[in-house]
Amino acid sequence: MQKAFRNVLVIAIIGVIIFGLFSWLNGNGNMPKQLTYNQFVKQLDKGDLKSLEIQPEQNVYMVSGKTKKGEDYSSTILYNNDKELEKITDKAQSQDGLNFTVKEEEKQSVFVSILTTLIPVLIIALLFIFFLSQAQGGGGGGGRMMNFGKSKAKMYDSQKKRVRFSDVAGADEEKQELIEIVDFLKDNKQFKQMGSRIPKGVLLVGPPGTGKTLLARAVAGEAGTPFFSISGSDFVEMFVGVGASRVRDLFENAKKNAPCIIFIDEIDAVGRQRGAGVGGGHDEREQTLNQLLVEMDGFGENEGIIMIAATNRPDILDPALLRPGRFDRQIQVGRPDVKGREAILHVHSKNKPLDETVDLKAVSQRTPGFSGADLENLLNEASLVAVREGKKKIDMRDIEEATDRVIAGPAKKSRVISEKERNIVAHHEAGHTIIGMVLDEAEIVHKVTIVPRGQAGGYAMMLPKQDRFLMTEPELLDKICGLLGGRVSEDINFNEVSTGASNDFERATQIARQMVTEYGMSKKLGPIQFASSSNGQVFLGKDMQGDPEYSGQIAYEIDKEVQRIIKEQYERCKNILTEHKSQLILIAESLLTEETLVAEQIHSLFYDGVLPEVDYDGAEVVQNKDDNFDEGKYGKSYEDVRQEQSNKDRQEGREDSQDEDKQGNDTEQTGHEQPPNIDKPSDPSNPNDPSNRN
Repeated sequence: MQKAFRNVLVIAIIGVIIFGLFSWLNGNGNMPKQLTYNQFVKQLDKGDLKSLEIQPEQNVYMVSGKTKKGEDYSSTILYNNDKELEKITDKAQSQDGLNFTVKEEEKQSVFVSILTTLIPVLIIALLFIFFLSQAQGGGGGGGRMMNFGKSKAKMYDSQKKRVRFSDVAGADEEKQELIEIVDFLKDNKQFKQMGSRIPKGVLLVGPPGTGKTLLARAVAGEAGTPFFSISGSDFVEMFVGVGASRVRDLFENAKKNAPCIIFIDEIDAVGRQRGAGVGGGHDEREQTLNQLLVEMDGFGENEGIIMIAATNRPDILDPALLRPGRFDRQIQVGRPDVKGREAILHVHSKNKPLDETVDLKAVSQRTPGFSGADLENLLNEASLVAVREGKKKIDMRDIEEATDRVIAGPAKKSRVISEKERNIVAHHEAGHTIIGMVLDEAEIVHKVTIVPRGQAGGYAMMLPKQDRFLMTEPELLDKICGLLGGRVSEDINFNEVSTGASNDFERATQIARQMVTEYGMSKKLGPIQFASSSNGQVFLGKDMQGDPEYSGQIAYEIDKEVQRIIKEQYERCKNILTEHKSQLILIAESLLTEETLVAEQIHSLFYDGVLPEVDYDGAEVVQNKDDNFDEGKYGKSYEDVRQEQSNKDRQEGREDSQDEDKQGNDTEQTGHEQPPNIDKPSDPSNPNDPSNRN
């Protein structure tokens, strides 16, 4: 109805504009010459007029006619000037050849007069109503111009396709925590008999893409009660007080529909810690947060209203928001383990035709650190690759290609690379590969390639033996050594280095600094954490100044320890690659011819010096590093060989450390090296799990 009215109104307005424009143009074309009263009388006295017509109208007499030159003219005589009208009439009647007429006054009907007066007013009123309706309906229910204070929350439509807990995989414990809330909303008798109080709020915390919002949608699909969903950014507007008004309106609607659930996605947009906003307590966001705190646990009772919120930044939330009584329960939704990834892949592959060769267990093993969103994107990319190649089903080659695209970007096979650069990239990646094959705590080398992808000229895919939640000091040192393998390989093969190792250095330095400042793995500085409590997040409601909590001397010692770790691992890496230079060159030459080597080929080249022909379908994942190890050839087991190499490397590392400590003591005693004036060292980076790919 509103749409039809709007269309009719638009057509009417356009018609009026066109008619008025046409009338104006038409009238301008035949417009008579306008004479003043004196000019008209003068021409009448001279006898220059050919015709004269007097027409009585409202308050005036309209005078019009033609001159003897054939020109149209017009003029007016006021009603109260009757004597002048009589003179003009007498003169006109006395002149010969002048066609003189006087018309009677046309009486206009009352209806026409009223209509003529009201039409402009009606048009203006209709225009006002039209623009007002547009402003009110332009932003949906909560975005109306006249309803800024209304909540933008949307109620879950039960008629649409529901998300069930069965659609959520890889989060069994998280689902169990939320199932209790659903059971309470459906039947709370058993809880009340035990004197239980259901949590008023549940905060879902975890990295992006781990399924926090999906879990909330599953709660909505299972609960069978009203479910309001809103984003944290929907509360705050440019006008002061709008956010608090929307919070009040949201809870008023929730009370009318209790029992119900309110879900706030990305609550950190409105729940950030108070005290750092511009304007202090008068900040609009802080007023909104204050109102939210009051509504969740104030003097009023919100019986039957359960809050669910999701965030990936719990560290910046206000402590008052996290206390019991508001968000009683915090559920950590982390990245899935290998079993969880396999279950997620099964869920997302239900609507995709998979080939018989596809092994989702193998795919889950080669995707450590992938979130649920990453895995869904992986299968979607695989389906796109299959369509692009004209296949009927998705096979392991498509999934392998999709994995490479997700990790490193699409292959840039058309990129023109000189032979010198290809040779450098091949030896660089071969260096990473050799370190991964030799070190005892290193990860499994799954694949290495020199095909450019994204911004990388090539990469080596390293997979952990199993999912890890902790990393020991030897593992971190081996990780740093592996990251330096590319640069060391360039150095010992070409006696010159390139810019290709910049990202490796960044990651290696980050791990070394975290070992010193966060993990307490420096013998010289001891088990002390030097990282800032705000982790460098100055403008997220934390420290406004961001000053380090240690002196310039300690900062200097931290830098020295980081340099020592990097230098030791560089020398260790150089010794390993020098000892295995023949395998390094063999793998690099194989990369130049094959461009991509998989695990079976890498193991054969390293242990047997032979490049096998592999009918690679992407399904095989080497679980143990002794799969292709020939014990008869080496006369001892694989574990013995690795243990001997590991002991040798550690012994060499201790000797290098002792030599450097001795040199350092000599330097301190002679006083030739003084610490620089360091006021503020670089803030240490946030602790992240070391990347599994080089």
